[in-house]
Amino acid sequence: MEIALYQPDIAPNVGTLMRLGACLGAAVHIIEPCGFPFGAKDLRRAVMDYKDIADVTRHVSWEAFSEATATKRKILLTTRASHPHTEFKFQSDDILLLGRESAGVPDAVHDSVDGRVVIPMQPGARSINVALSASIVLGEALRQTGGFPLQAEANDK
Repeated sequence: MEIALYQPDIAPNVGTLMRLGACLGAAVHIIEPCGFPFGAKDLRRAVMDYKDIADVTRHVSWEAFSEATATKRKILLTTRASHPHTEFKFQSDDILLLGRESAGVPDAVHDSVDGRVVIPMQPGARSINVALSASIVLGEALRQTGGFPLQAEANDK
């Protein structure tokens, strides 16, 4: 399971997602441009010492990311979807795609993905923080695919 961030705006969210990826064994893709300098202090503070074990790949554009990951399904987390993440059938090599905190993804990206999921929320709620959204959906995807690190280790025995 992998996580991709489309042109992220907020450095602490990226750092938090890098840490999440490091802890749960999920590679993280950063699709540039970012809305902050990549070595920003807020990013370093959020990722802490996990940067050394995080598997992070930076891509210069959506096109470069798409080319590099052409064989993998991209599943977009979006409030514009109607399919709840809990009812979606994840595959172990899926990439969970998250849009910009300020604007989501452009229509061209939205229309090019392999699946779209929404986190069910209370009426009137607009959206959940991008890092929290990723952790909710990543947890469900890893549960479905047996991909939690301890699950994978137990399955090997």
